[in-house]
Amino acid sequence: MDDKPKPGVEAPRAVDPEAFARNLARLMEQGGKALAAYLKPRETQDFGDAKAEEMVDIFKTLNHVAEFWLSDPQRAANAQNRLLKGYMDLWAMTMKRMAGETVAPVKAADPKDRRFNDPDWNSNIFFDALKQGYLLTSDWAERMVKEAEGLDEHTRRKAEFYVKQISNAVSPSNFVLTNPELFRETLDSSGENLVRGMQMLVEDIEAGKGDLRIRQSDSSMFEVGRNLALTPGKVVFENDLIQVLQYTPTTEKVLAVPLVIVPPWINKFYVLDLTPEKSMIKWAVEQGITVFVISWVNPDASLAMKTFEDYMKDGVFAALDAAQKVTGEKQAHICGYCVGGTMTAVSLAYLAATNQNRIASVTFLATQVDFTYAGDLKVFVDEEQLESLERRMKQVGFLDSTKMAMAFNMLRSNDLVWPYIVNNYMRGKAPFPFDLLYWNSDSTRLPAANHSFYLRNCYLDNKLSAGKMVVDNMRLDLGQVKVPVYNLATREDHIAPPQSVFLGSSFFGGPVRFVLGGSGHIAGVVNPPEKKKYSYWTGGPADGEFDKWFEQATEHKGSWWIDWLAWIKEIDNREVPARIPGEGPLAAIEDAPGRYVKVKA
Repeated sequence: MDDKPKPGVEAPRAVDPEAFARNLARLMEQGGKALAAYLKPRETQDFGDAKAEEMVDIFKTLNHVAEFWLSDPQRAANAQNRLLKGYMDLWAMTMKRMAGETVAPVKAADPKDRRFNDPDWNSNIFFDALKQGYLLTSDWAERMVKEAEGLDEHTRRKAEFYVKQISNAVSPSNFVLTNPELFRETLDSSGENLVRGMQMLVEDIEAGKGDLRIRQSDSSMFEVGRNLALTPGKVVFENDLIQVLQYTPTTEKVLAVPLVIVPPWINKFYVLDLTPEKSMIKWAVEQGITVFVISWVNPDASLAMKTFEDYMKDGVFAALDAAQKVTGEKQAHICGYCVGGTMTAVSLAYLAATNQNRIASVTFLATQVDFTYAGDLKVFVDEEQLESLERRMKQVGFLDSTKMAMAFNMLRSNDLVWPYIVNNYMRGKAPFPFDLLYWNSDSTRLPAANHSFYLRNCYLDNKLSAGKMVVDNMRLDLGQVKVPVYNLATREDHIAPPQSVFLGSSFFGGPVRFVLGGSGHIAGVVNPPEKKKYSYWTGGPADGEFDKWFEQATEHKGSWWIDWLAWIKEIDNREVPARIPGEGPLAAIEDAPGRYVKVKA
């Protein structure tokens, strides 16, 4: 009898039985701790209703797809036969490989799919067959949704999203026995990797207070004010919602008109001031701009009733007031990022409605003002889901930071969820220290009243672009916003898709410069010129269809920051002596980055 391993199959590895048994006992002990951490908060709080409602929504959505296929037996049989044919082709291919033949795969993985990078996914016949079977099944499931007739667009989008999430979750790359790399590591370490991973799982469930808070970066390597958010400046104003930071100039002369930055309150402002070499704020100061930025409070239950109007008046307008007092300028450039940009657009429409001429120009970074093409985030927004969310927020006064963070992560679960589950809890390895992912996990709570208004008026009813949004008894019309607009979209943005940002350009009443940056929602914005990464595209007016605009657009290598600076200077290039924070009408309260940004959720 031939004891040699068959082609494509590795020889068994030697395992230390005693070490493996010890680690198995430790694994069970740590598993008990993880279960206890999960159950402890549920002894005194009601966590079950929210999870049950989420599961009901998933089943109801997928049931609409099933109804289409099961309503016609012949149609269902054809769909089943299509999957079975794929399996039979895979079986025949596998038999040929085992016989020593070289054959093309029935279903090849996308070369960009990092889940199947390990050589054994191709060279080992078992793992290759497992991979192809998974790919065949997931493609078949996605096709079942696409071909289901009679679904409204929202239900179809939800079904596609849920099927994708289920498919990502059951990938063979996520399990020890079906991932060749994990399998080797487990054998080589006698299960030590699983013990380390379970210990990390316990810590992350405890950090999430009963929910899993996946660590995406080594948090011990970063600290705001120590190696993040280092641009020198002072807090020159604060109230219960914001601190306003003014940054220390590095040039003798500065542009007369200051810049006020409105970051999103669903994240912290220092994404624009990460490390010095990545800091857009630092770069803008070096170009001779007096920069002010809002640092939003991380709200607790006491701020539950803070409204969208409060965020506009006590946030955006308060920051503009501070900039005006410090500089003496009656106008400011204003820059809004993501939902901070949506708030900025609302604020400008309100200023126009009340005949206030306070803005010299507005820059929107990855901002939506129309939500027709708002992407997969719309999956989470319909009347039933909003009512459920509002009930949960009413109980505590805010949306917990982990809920919003997980929603954003699930939009790219193959990049932001499952790789970390595999790396952290199965390989037992701490994630690589990465400043951007540290920031991504440094999330904030969202006050109930404000968040409900935003979701209903923007994502659900799309009132802003329609001229139907009412704030402080004023009906808002973006067409009355006549100031120059610099509207930046990013090509691979999954939160503010470029088609959505492009369409939003058409609702403003003044001149709009639409620019498309490379990469995605963060990297496409935080793109320093020195890095010489990505490109940006400029073209004619943002009219018609985005794809046609892009076909005619001109590509420029490097950062859009240079283009933006030239645009700002064209509007007003007057210069004045530099302003020192704290030496003007507003005294310094504390050093940047201030207290508010350091509050953990």
